[in-house]
Amino acid sequence: MGQQHSPVKLAKFLDYILGHRPDEFGLVPDDKGFVRIKDLLKVLQEEAGWGYVNQGALNEVVLSVPDAPVEIVETRIRALDRNRLPIPTVTNSLPKLLYTAVRRKAHPVVLENGISPLGGFTHVVLSSDRAMAQRIGRRIDQMPVILTVQVEWAGRRGVQLLKFGEKLYLSDPIPLGAFTAPPLPKEKEDFNARKKKSSEEKSQARTPGSFTIDWADIEEKASVRRERKDREMSRKKERRQQRKQKHERWD
Repeated sequence: MGQQHSPVKLAKFLDYILGHRPDEFGLVPDDKGFVRIKDLLKVLQEEAGWGYVNQGALNEVVLSVPDAPVEIVETRIRALDRNRLPIPTVTNSLPKLLYTAVRRKAHPVVLENGISPLGGFTHVVLSSDRAMAQRIGRRIDQMPVILTVQVEWAGRRGVQLLKFGEKLYLSDPIPLGAFTAPPLPKEKEDFNARKKKSSEEKSQARTPGSFTIDWADIEEKASVRRERKDREMSRKKERRQQRKQKHERWD
């Protein structure tokens, strides 16, 4: 383990992340300035020299640093001075492309339903920097799927984009037709096709009071009955022959 920073230095770094430039680290505080502690710890894991920070180190800042710049409430943390926090704003100078990330298991869902906010966010979080989208995505999946939002297409479909700081953009759910995505892996395509077919078959409910004739089942049962009858007749014939032979022997 490398050298750890003092609680005072950690406090200053937390104040910068939470009170000045959360967008620089791919964080979006809620309307009260809070972020989830687990999200903050993931950010610190990404920063060289700060990977040692855990819940205990955060508690130490709050308890031991005079006039600590942050406060912890249950599972969330925020800066006390939030006057310099960026505010989501409408802008006319949008890039042509924006990027966001989803879990691999959400990939087929996105292709059917569009893009929804990730866990912990109230908006879809996008970036003009693909690497930033990748960074945010790796907090939820080691190999996230990167989606490319065509800003012009999104605007035509009524999607409003807000700029948050210098690095991020926020939006409501993004519908189909406003973004592109990598194709599904072949095995997932096959699985989804089978799942869809099974779902369609189950959804075709029968009309109450009706029934379906299974001719194959009827024929199979008839064949079993014929074989049983043939065996019974063969046994009867064999018993008659045995009785006849017995009488002939004693006559």
